[in-house]
Amino acid sequence: MTAAPTTDEYRTLIASALGAALDADTDGPDLRRLFTPSSHRLALDPDVTVVRGARGTGKTYWAKALTDPELREVAARSYMMPRLRRVRVTTGFRTGGNSETPYPGKRKIARLLRDVVDPEGYEIFWHAVVMMALDVPEIRSIPDWSDRIRWAAANEDAYDDALGKADREARDSGETRVLLFDALDHLHADRTTADGLVSALFQVALELRLTTGALRAKIFVRPDMYDSAPKTFPDASKLGANAADLTWSRENLYGLLFHRLGNHPTTEAEKFRAQYGKWEVQGEGRFIAPVDLIADEKCQERAFVALAGPYMGTDRRKGHTFTWVPNHLQDGKGRVSPRTWLLALRTAADLTAARYAMQPYPLHYEALRESLHEASRVRVDELKEDIGWAAAAIGQLEGEQVPMEPSHVRFLWEQGGLTGILRDMVAADEGAEGPERGRDGGSGPRDADDPFALIEELVELGVLTKRTSGALDLPDVYRLAFNIGRKGGVPRKS
Repeated sequence: MTAAPTTDEYRTLIASALGAALDADTDGPDLRRLFTPSSHRLALDPDVTVVRGARGTGKTYWAKALTDPELREVAARSYMMPRLRRVRVTTGFRTGGNSETPYPGKRKIARLLRDVVDPEGYEIFWHAVVMMALDVPEIRSIPDWSDRIRWAAANEDAYDDALGKADREARDSGETRVLLFDALDHLHADRTTADGLVSALFQVALELRLTTGALRAKIFVRPDMYDSAPKTFPDASKLGANAADLTWSRENLYGLLFHRLGNHPTTEAEKFRAQYGKWEVQGEGRFIAPVDLIADEKCQERAFVALAGPYMGTDRRKGHTFTWVPNHLQDGKGRVSPRTWLLALRTAADLTAARYAMQPYPLHYEALRESLHEASRVRVDELKEDIGWAAAAIGQLEGEQVPMEPSHVRFLWEQGGLTGILRDMVAADEGAEGPERGRDGGSGPRDADDPFALIEELVELGVLTKRTSGALDLPDVYRLAFNIGRKGGVPRKS
């Protein structure tokens, strides 16, 4: 049997295989690293219209993977879903864009809604987007989005004709044509407007499903945006029946870790694979771990204990490493972002090498504890980008200690002028241009003037939690970066 990696080799493997755990917007999926958690199978089904997922759970990652034939083949094989081999995937909307895929940006959408699109006619906006995705020549030849939408409004029959033509072509070829929609949290700064746009997209997607045989939409959306978008259109209940959630169980998180370690192109990864049964070779340089390493938590715990030791201290009173690390990376909904998970472990490897290099395990328990600070910093940076108003609200609690009574939270918000800050954030975002594009912080809250509603929305988002006593708490993955204390919890950095 091949010798196990040494402690230093394991530490090197963890640090290099987990990389920088970059954002899916800048670091797309690849053949080696693509991991197919069991809980994501339904989300890739072409007939599933809505895929709900919080930041970092894989929305953009899967949206990109589905557009790549090689990665779709991996998913088709892993999930035993041959239908994925017979799909043609086109991106209908995401952030960014270029002359080949000119999706309208957030500020452009704001101007279109102000100057061209009636609030009762958001569907026309999506009709134009869909026709662009279907490459309808008449609308493709129009250079400006304002004129494209005006043309779509003046030629409503053209939309039905385009759907009919694309449906026939897809059926004749034996394919399903899937239109992907991602990054909906960057549609508009005003929450009511964003909800209206998402609702109209849901209606357009449902119509595709009900009126065509081979055209489908797949919409990646945050759970809170799915919940708040009005669903008053006919057959709206059928939308929920065709929805899936991107969730990551503890078993999935550890499966991801071991998949990454086993698929790094180094001799250390080869030694790691040799310790855990027979890995299946699938494609060039891609290895599939034995089932027990991916799906059996007892086996996973033994493997992780080999990396981090059994306890978060000298004995079990400080907690077991296998459960402690994911538990402390959870948000208020019990969700762990795989990006945050990988970042915490990579940071722990770096800290161990720098401060605890002589200890017997590749990951020292104090390094794991300290790594939460970096994971929290990155998670809060993501919160600022996605839900800037939530970060602004929690930021006004800096220096305090949880659990905290709601009345004290409201007092701090009133003292800090939060309502005015939130209004200014929305106004500034709607008017931002040039280099400020992309620094938008997503949509605003449903009701910036009501502190009770803000608290409830923060609880719904998993940023705050509410104890049975009614007191408010904050998960460590947010608390540490906001410099908020908790008696007996992981201490803040001094």
